[in-house]
Amino acid sequence: MVDDIIKDAEERMQKSITSLEESFKKIRTGRAHPSILDSIMVSYYGSDTLLSQVANVSVEEGRNLIISPWEKNIIGEIEKAILKSDLGLNPSNNGDTIRVPMPPLTEETRREFTKQAKSESENTKIALRNIRRDANSDFKDLQKEKVISEDEQRRAEDSVQKLTDKYVTTVDSVYQVKESDLLSF
Repeated sequence: MVDDIIKDAEERMQKSITSLEESFKKIRTGRAHPSILDSIMVSYYGSDTLLSQVANVSVEEGRNLIISPWEKNIIGEIEKAILKSDLGLNPSNNGDTIRVPMPPLTEETRREFTKQAKSESENTKIALRNIRRDANSDFKDLQKEKVISEDEQRRAEDSVQKLTDKYVTTVDSVYQVKESDLLSF
């Protein structure tokens, strides 16, 4: 019973870290990386489809993304989807491929992206603490129902606290990597 609660808490914490990493991919740095376009949805035969499922995205010369659609008739849709996104990118097409130049970041935009990354990491820490609170609440309920003893409850809470500390440290290290990536020229 206790092990199930701890295992569930760990799975939820891992999902929070994965979610943080996904949100960090959307915060662009000065370098081109295909994952920047991961969230772009393209209208493909009437349904919204991920860009990665209708085209190949590659990096050229470190500053440009090249999008090669598998069907030439959707180039316009891909271009519209990139323009509609909040990434601030200006694609241009030559009929066969779409080139997306990555504008260099100014000092001000770097600082704004760093603030955004810090906010995302703080939100993830809050989510981790909420998961810990839920698990501890479950342990208290079990103890009130006399399913576990007070000592078992304390050990379980300590275990979840160690788990929380581990994942908070992971959040900090993931943020440090993103921050240094954003602030490097």
